Amino acid sequence: MDKQQQTELEAAAFRRLVKHLDSRKDVQNIDLMILAGFCRNCLSKWYKAAADEQGIEMSYEDACEQVYGMPYAEWKANHQKKATPEQLAAFEKVQKPE
Repeated sequence: MDKQQQTELEAAAFRRLVKHLDSRKDVQNIDLMILAGFCRNCLSKWYKAAADEQGIEMSYEDACEQVYGMPYAEWKANHQKKATPEQLAAFEKVQKPE
């Protein structure tokens, strides 16, 4: 596999991950953070960082829209639920392991 093929496969895998996350709006970012240590916001930050590294002008809001498929404020209003006490406790536990 050459470098171009690798880049194309990585891009395809990223697009599939974003599509999968889009199909699972029921999975909250806090759940992702508890289980995997990253969330949609992390992907947005990584996307923006990659743009910055390439000298491509992109705002964090633009990066979020690439990951969420809509402006983050819209996604949050339509899909984000308030974290439960159990989720907050689990998140706190993974942030500060014993």
